[in-house]
Amino acid sequence: MEKQGNIKISSENMMPIIKKWLYSDKDIFLREIVANGVDAITKHKKLVEMGEATKEEGKYRINVYVDEGAKTLTVEDNGIGMTADEVEKYITQIAFSGANEFLEKYENASGDGIIGHFGLGFYSAYMVASSVEIFTKSYQDGAQAVRWESDGNSTYTISETEKETRGTKIVMHIAEGEEEFLKEYTVRELLKKYCSFMPYEVYLNPTGDEEKDKPINNVAPLYLKDPKECTEEEYKNFYKEAFMDFNEPLFWIHLNMDYPFRLKGILYFPQIKKQQVQLEKGQVKLYCNQVFIADNIKEVIPEFLMLLNGVIDCPDIPLNVSRSFLQNDKQVQKISKHITKKVADKLTALFKTERERYENCWKDISTFIKFGCIKDEDFYEKVKDILIFKNLSGAYKPLNDYLGAELTEDEMKEGKQPQAVYYVSDESQQAQYISMFKEAGLDAVLCDAYIDNHFISYIEYKNAKKCRFVRIDADVNGALKSENAVTEEESKQLVDTFKQLIGDKEIQIKAERLKSGKLPAVVNVDEFVRRMSEMQGMYGMADLDPMKSATLVLNLTNPIISGLLNQPQEKQEKIAWQVYYMAMLSYKKLSPEELSDFAEKSAQLLFDYAK
Repeated sequence: MEKQGNIKISSENMMPIIKKWLYSDKDIFLREIVANGVDAITKHKKLVEMGEATKEEGKYRINVYVDEGAKTLTVEDNGIGMTADEVEKYITQIAFSGANEFLEKYENASGDGIIGHFGLGFYSAYMVASSVEIFTKSYQDGAQAVRWESDGNSTYTISETEKETRGTKIVMHIAEGEEEFLKEYTVRELLKKYCSFMPYEVYLNPTGDEEKDKPINNVAPLYLKDPKECTEEEYKNFYKEAFMDFNEPLFWIHLNMDYPFRLKGILYFPQIKKQQVQLEKGQVKLYCNQVFIADNIKEVIPEFLMLLNGVIDCPDIPLNVSRSFLQNDKQVQKISKHITKKVADKLTALFKTERERYENCWKDISTFIKFGCIKDEDFYEKVKDILIFKNLSGAYKPLNDYLGAELTEDEMKEGKQPQAVYYVSDESQQAQYISMFKEAGLDAVLCDAYIDNHFISYIEYKNAKKCRFVRIDADVNGALKSENAVTEEESKQLVDTFKQLIGDKEIQIKAERLKSGKLPAVVNVDEFVRRMSEMQGMYGMADLDPMKSATLVLNLTNPIISGLLNQPQEKQEKIAWQVYYMAMLSYKKLSPEELSDFAEKSAQLLFDYAK
């Protein structure tokens, strides 16, 4: 006998799926329950505006009660309320009769895409509650109040009850093991996190005394106001309240548009608390209609903007949506590009109209701008003319001032090098080179931030025919070389003698006349080799020792070197070692063995001098 029929999914199997996969963070249940209350109030407010409902005295509000003794957490609103039929439709049928529809809608969705759809947000309560009660009364005249209760399994009860006021009260009986949600402090922190800007006042354990009871949220956050109506003091106060940072922000960008998409928010450029050794992440909070979604959603907020602090409210982005949707949604991509453009526009305006302020802020904002250029080519194109570098005299100059004439293809084939931009990565370590550059009338730029190694490589890539960056100690032969050349004969004799004096040292030696006579010798390390070594070290690869390609340049402009061969043999050796170690100290930190040897030889030199 053949028989056909439909496979039915039971609620016993359905509820565990909802409980387990509804949320990645279970504490978000409180946001969903409170957000449902906001929706109910909004609906009632709309009906009042349409003349289909009347509003009694008193303001719209949501009350949250924590009763540790009774082990309950309650959320109550004075919104639209529900009739018995509406409870059946919106609460019961979705969970217990809508399983087929649920699976059909989400068969290809990941867990984080389920939140809030088809009223399922209510069932997030079962992630922390063993049972839930609903007490609700519709706004409709003569409506009977209803009580609904279920332990989240296959059964529920619904009955008439007594309730004087319009609205809905949800009582969650907190399950064993979830007692943290019965602590007033925990609930307060969750409300602050998720509900800080909800449009109706939210109270925690209100006493009924309107003068003493204070809402935990700000129903009219500053970012909703017209930027023209906001004062500097308001911006600073909002920043302190939202981010608990009592260092005043450098400046801010107020985003405010309604077409082609709705977007409001404020992005703040914070002061750096200390010299950054790595990229320090800020906090950009994303909201949907004043309901918190998450921090630092890179699909909406460009990654480099996450170095800032800010609040962005995008009503056109669903409150709960999968990241795969965000990555592929064209509207989201437009929002991201718009935010990037507004930031670039603000920086450009500051550069053009408040140049001194822009330069004073550069130390704090440069990391953000450089990171933005590397991560977003469109951003680089928008800000490339306002990129500035600090030179050896402390003045700031735009990148364009350092770019040379663009080389032709023929010049590139002939091996001609684009203009060199000399830079300093460590003012203390490279102090002697800086001194020599200044004496020779040469300039260099300061690139000592954590990100600068990557940034200058990016600038070279974007301007390959116009510039190349060379560290101040990497082109001594070129930058500091005097026009008065050294003859091959005097060079060979000096170099051979010096090699014999210092013995078997793995370093090349050459003699040059430099423009500055301050130092008897300097170390020169090829820029490419040093960069490769640093890159290998960063990625944990086998170290390429840059010192193996280093050159000790003996400076014949200095009288110690020019007169070395005229000294007695014993004195030559002591001078040579001192010259060698002084040059090494100007370039790098000595090893313990080298430092010990240097101290010993220096002490002997002082002893001879004191005799």
